[in-house]
Amino acid sequence: MTKAYWIARVDVRDPEGYKGYVAAAKPAFERFGAKFIARGGTHEAVEGPGRARNVIIEFASMEDARNCYFSSEYQHAKSIRQQFADGEIMLVEGI
Repeated sequence: MTKAYWIARVDVRDPEGYKGYVAAAKPAFERFGAKFIARGGTHEAVEGPGRARNVIIEFASMEDARNCYFSSEYQHAKSIRQQFADGEIMLVEGI
């Protein structure tokens, strides 16, 4: 089975409020076996606009990545995140 990844680029507007998103998203990530490959940390935008926070999350399959994103647990977390941060999330199949 081919692994898949969430690639998220985020600008957090309210770090305290964002903590609620992190806590709310945890059950979805645990349920679908998410493995964080990169979360925050030093980064360098070498082409195009960048975001302050960059995250890569590995899943066993594209189905797991998609099911996690569209799960009721994550949709709840997303509603919190969107109050405190701006960003993009892409689902990408690995090789």
